Amino acid sequence: MGDVIDTFNVAASGLSAERLRLQTIATNMANARTTRTEEGGAYQRRVPVFEAVSVDRFGDMLDRETQRVVVSAIETDGSAPQPVFDPSHPDADAEGYVAYPNVNVLQEMVDLMTASRSYEANASVVEATRDMAMRALDIGR
Repeated sequence: MGDVIDTFNVAASGLSAERLRLQTIATNMANARTTRTEEGGAYQRRVPVFEAVSVDRFGDMLDRETQRVVVSAIETDGSAPQPVFDPSHPDADAEGYVAYPNVNVLQEMVDLMTASRSYEANASVVEATRDMAMRALDIGR
């Protein structure tokens, strides 16, 4: 039964990580045109950092190799803002350029589709594991 629970834990960690990734992408897309933040300057794109963590370091070889995912940090993309000539914008500099965020909406859409597919894959693992556990219980009756 421990293997089933480990499988649920691994899939659940994937679901949680991908949910956070989806939220981060949504935040990036929502702020793609934000030129002024509380920190000052244009919004900086954010990226979650995933890390693999062993399920059981002291178990047998399979348990040591089974890993769940955790989000160890959400980092800001350090690339420079995109200068756009718009002298009528309130945040334009003396030369008429506005520093827009370093968010590429097309790239964010690709990341959104990838995260969505990964979330669906983890949800399928949970469903398949549940079905197998139910069948095992039916055999035992």
